[in-house]
Amino acid sequence: MMDSSGRTAVPSIKRLDEAVVNRIAAGEVIQRPASALKELLENSLDAGATSISVVVKEGGLKLIQISDNGHGISYEDLPILCERHTTSKINSYEDLQTITTLGFRGEALASMTFVAHLTVITMTEGQIHGYRVSYKDGAMEGEPRPCAAIKGTQIMVENLFYNVIARKKAFKNPSEEYSRILDVISRYAIQKIGVSFSCKKHGDSRTDIHTDSTSSRTDAIRAVYGPGVARELVSVTASDDDPSHSIFKMDGYISSANYSAKKTTMVLFINDRLVECSSLKKAIEVVYAAILPKASKPFLYISIAMPPEHVDINIHPTKREVSFLNQESLIDSIQKAIEAKLMQSNTTRTFYTQTLLSRSLGVPDEAEESMPVQTQGGRNLKAPVNKLVRTDPSNPAGRMLAFMQKSLAGHVGSGNGLVDTKPVEMPMEDTRKIMDLTKNEEFAAEVQEDQTGAHLQNNKVHKIAQMDASSLAGREALEHNISQANEDSRNELTTTRRLVRQRRNLKERAELTSIQELLATIDQETHSGLEDIVKHCTFIGMADERLCFVQHKTYLYLLDIVKLSKELLYQQVLRRFGHFNVIQLSNAASLYELLVIALDEEEQSGRWHESDGPKDQIAQLNVELLMCKAQMLQEYFNLSIDESANLCTLPLILDQYTPDMDRLPQFVLNLGNNGIKSDFNVMNY
Repeated sequence: MMDSSGRTAVPSIKRLDEAVVNRIAAGEVIQRPASALKELLENSLDAGATSISVVVKEGGLKLIQISDNGHGISYEDLPILCERHTTSKINSYEDLQTITTLGFRGEALASMTFVAHLTVITMTEGQIHGYRVSYKDGAMEGEPRPCAAIKGTQIMVENLFYNVIARKKAFKNPSEEYSRILDVISRYAIQKIGVSFSCKKHGDSRTDIHTDSTSSRTDAIRAVYGPGVARELVSVTASDDDPSHSIFKMDGYISSANYSAKKTTMVLFINDRLVECSSLKKAIEVVYAAILPKASKPFLYISIAMPPEHVDINIHPTKREVSFLNQESLIDSIQKAIEAKLMQSNTTRTFYTQTLLSRSLGVPDEAEESMPVQTQGGRNLKAPVNKLVRTDPSNPAGRMLAFMQKSLAGHVGSGNGLVDTKPVEMPMEDTRKIMDLTKNEEFAAEVQEDQTGAHLQNNKVHKIAQMDASSLAGREALEHNISQANEDSRNELTTTRRLVRQRRNLKERAELTSIQELLATIDQETHSGLEDIVKHCTFIGMADERLCFVQHKTYLYLLDIVKLSKELLYQQVLRRFGHFNVIQLSNAASLYELLVIALDEEEQSGRWHESDGPKDQIAQLNVELLMCKAQMLQEYFNLSIDESANLCTLPLILDQYTPDMDRLPQFVLNLGNNGIKSDFNVMNY
């Protein structure tokens, strides 16, 4: 800025408006929904609550509701409850030296009122009713109103950061914010074992965290982090009472050498206060680095008690960090204690291996093991390194015939005039011929039908053979029944084979030109190399929830199961178009009710807003659309809708697999929104 003489003007200092000051301070204290929840949780614990329940909507941005059974807030304190620096924890600065409560500044509730809408319902012991009051910008909005309540306090924080647009836009993923809230509650649930905690999403009946008041720390860890963590815990303690070094007492649980995770989970409490200490965390990770495999991390729960005057808790706006005397000495003592404990518990190590099926994964049987090794000139042949494979590529590992019994059928003989059931062994050469022919999908189905029919015939013959053949008349009846059973088996097998061939015949099942064109496109765009890999690979194991390892020849591949499944389902729908088997619903499901459920789920996930229109009208519109297409859906997909707009059947895309019916509402909604181009992957087909 330039003055009239052309020189740079010195900016003047101004006193900021109080509303601006309060909003700036609120941004430091309430950084995200999890920090707001942490402040409310600590207030409930300071109030002596033994039961705390939390309800969250859209990651805490729409709603954070916390209810406790503490001592409540008196009616006289309600007018100043949300003013800045009003607290019941301390009276003077010197009280900070001996403070035992979690809160002390009196800024949390005040800060929330400047960036959200806050409502309090409270009732103290001895009152006949509670009071409800709302706050904005640190002040009450109207007088407290009597209401029905139970002893304790319920606080609702709605529309967090509604007036801080930049901050609100930064939280793009409500699920991530909800995970942070669960993490805070989980940590306090471990420390406060005398308090029961629960947390769930708004509208859900199932809680994501639920712990009961328990006397065991390991029970709390098991309830929150699972039995896999609790099973590998080791108790650790340390203490020091030398004033020249440090005065503290530490107890906790650490994971043994048999546990590992992708990242370190460290739950640290100092004087019952949830804090972070990066230097202590790094010191402990150094100890585990010499024990755990590379990139593996431990689980740590540590609770440290020390004199309050040795801890400075007023160094961070959210009280996330503290400073304490003789920090280096204390960390060194804890590090040595953990190292000694791990050395004592490292006498055994557990390694988890995958159980393999010998028949399906190419493990040789006794006959194969006894076969001589091929030699040349009296010397064993040693394959080059680049030709070594984990499994024998000539073995039908993972293929359909590997799960079929060698005994394909029993036959009727003349031994003693009764029935002789000797297994028929197929030569290895014939078996390999069949394996090659199984590349043809139709022949593979016929082989399986032959085996099924043979077993069916064998079972019937066994039953008949148990008849009494002591007399000639009985023997004649037995022979007649055997002949009749053979004839029935052949007829049943012929009928089954005809139905399967009819279903697998492209020309019979896909009369539409568009379907034929799509199938022709699939055949033209098929990559021969990739097809060979998928058809002849050997399954090794899962890499994670999405990727799996397979081996083809001497190469190891990672396959994306999700993408492969989608392509499989797409091709299955085209090849079975008009000839689907059906899944019969035990009770017909109302399309309207399914659509309303799906729209409620859309609202909870943030994909539906009031501007999209009323949910009942959207549901009714989709019902009318599906009723118009009911005949076509029945003819093409075997998806049956009765005259009362009830869903009766669903198409069976993969044999012997029932889809996840919890996704049926979303499937119906997508079916209505997309017309006849329904997304069958919605139900995990």
